Amino acid sequence: MRMPDKKGYFGDFGGRFIPETLSFCLRELEESYFKFKKDKRSLRELDFYLKEYAGRPTPLYFAGKLSEYLGIKVYLKREDLLHTGAHKINNTLGQIFLARHMGKKRIIAETGAGQHGVATATVAARFGFKCDVYMGEEDMRRQKTNVFKMEILGANVFPVRSGSKTLKDACNEAIRDWVTNVKDTYYLLGSVVGPHPYPLIVRDFQSVIGKEARSQIIKKENRLPDYLVACVGGGSNAIGLFHPFFDDKKVKNIGVEAGGLGLSSLNCASLIKGKVGILHGAKSFLLQDEFGQIKATHSIAAGLDYPGVGPEHSFYKRIKKACYVAVSDKEALHGFKMLSKLEGIIPALEPSHALYYLKKIAKKNKGSLVILCLSGRGDKDLDIVREKRGKIKDKDKG
Repeated sequence: MRMPDKKGYFGDFGGRFIPETLSFCLRELEESYFKFKKDKRSLRELDFYLKEYAGRPTPLYFAGKLSEYLGIKVYLKREDLLHTGAHKINNTLGQIFLARHMGKKRIIAETGAGQHGVATATVAARFGFKCDVYMGEEDMRRQKTNVFKMEILGANVFPVRSGSKTLKDACNEAIRDWVTNVKDTYYLLGSVVGPHPYPLIVRDFQSVIGKEARSQIIKKENRLPDYLVACVGGGSNAIGLFHPFFDDKKVKNIGVEAGGLGLSSLNCASLIKGKVGILHGAKSFLLQDEFGQIKATHSIAAGLDYPGVGPEHSFYKRIKKACYVAVSDKEALHGFKMLSKLEGIIPALEPSHALYYLKKIAKKNKGSLVILCLSGRGDKDLDIVREKRGKIKDKDKG
């Protein structure tokens, strides 16, 4: 698939909608990235750290008890086993090498659930960069453990008190910082969002997920899966899984968005309820009001609490390459408990949305072969789940 095009478009989506002050930064980034991709020495070093430091390749684990319970065959791509506990390290390692290639000295990042912030602080510590992370005040409240991890790793965590005090607002602050300090600063963006070339860069670094999964499932099952399933906020773990299967027409991609408080409101499902607009420099599906203003979002999972989505996902929706669905907070908690009790694996609340949706696949497609991207582990979410315990009737006793 030759996407995006030279202007950064995936079909009608993507591009570079930016103030003039950012033009130089993005041109420099694009030129440097294409040079970096040809630097064999840097790529070998990156491959070493992905294997020896991050823990790749991750297992493709057959979830036997979960499969028996659901009546479908489920393999989990275990990104939760990576260093720092999520898929985010794939991207942060790639971009820290790119930042070094560009001669930058300081790293800035945004974070929602804190996993990207922790992964950024981790690689910044390892390679000797100063690191500043912007995080919404609301996300800092519900992800205190990850805030503490970032601080232990030497990063400065700046609370963002504007807007909804979540991921969208953290992105805004990171962009403002970058414009002011572009000479020595690298903005290590965490998902497949933002202006070109970020959706391309992040997708490329996360595609290791799908490349490994494709090879692994053929070895284990001697065929490709019927379904690929992943949660979608900005959408990096999902695109990382989906992209290497793009030409496999019989494989169905399902992206699971956050439905928030209930499927009647769908106040976090950009691809289902959103309209085309521009956010953080790219054209995509966004949650907007009647006047085109960005809506406030809500999700129990901080990493899915974002009013937009990566432009490549919008393109997949437009060409019907992927189906996008929504799962509510309550259903995600059931997914969380289901995997914990059946497999002894505590997932993050983000992939818990995708886990719950397996029940819906199973109702209509018994015997299907499914790969689900278990994008992160649940340590960070235990306080949230503890708060909700007793309020949600446990339907999944294993």
